[in-house]
Amino acid sequence: MTQISPDMLDRLGLSRPQKDEGPADRLGQSDFLKLMTTQLQNQDPFEPMENGEFIGQMAQFSTVTGIEELSKSFEQLAQSMGQSQTLQAASLVGKDVLVPTDFSELGADGAVRGAVDLEQSTGQLQVEVYSPTGERIRSMNLGSASEGLQEFTWDGLRDDGTPAAPGVYEFRASAQSGSGNEAVDVFLDARVESVSVGDDSSLGLMVRGLGEINFSDVRRISS
Repeated sequence: MTQISPDMLDRLGLSRPQKDEGPADRLGQSDFLKLMTTQLQNQDPFEPMENGEFIGQMAQFSTVTGIEELSKSFEQLAQSMGQSQTLQAASLVGKDVLVPTDFSELGADGAVRGAVDLEQSTGQLQVEVYSPTGERIRSMNLGSASEGLQEFTWDGLRDDGTPAAPGVYEFRASAQSGSGNEAVDVFLDARVESVSVGDDSSLGLMVRGLGEINFSDVRRISS
């Protein structure tokens, strides 16, 4: 925005903005263009505006116009990205997504799929499954693993080979670090039941057994 004093507005025959229209020393794009036109119409023919001064005002006008057009372009881009994200999230209904959680319900297929996120490679990665009563019913040694997301599947069986009863189970993972074991983050698959859009355009996923989670927390989408 270009600044100009109220006295100059008076000399050029332009009305001052009212108090409820914002500060009196600021001009918008249309005001700026009108100002330059008025200057040209009322300039002294014996002392015309210098070329350098006129070019400078045109440059200011071009800058203001460019900034406004750039702002509009960014706004349109943001709207387009938001619409694309909403469509992508809507297509997730009925699919499984990998989300950060320690609990999962043993499904009808008798299996739970998940992953652990390792900050560094380990010589031994272990995942343990606990029953609703807190009893450890399965211990899975996944061996050595490299840095990053390492996937696993629990087949729904106890350590003794018998099927576990339907219910919600807790998963804990640990990785060998130096002379001991260190807990690592667990991610489990969950079924998306619905999608919601917040007032701030953020996307939320309602997943079975967990409630609502943020779309940005999804680590993987099952095919």
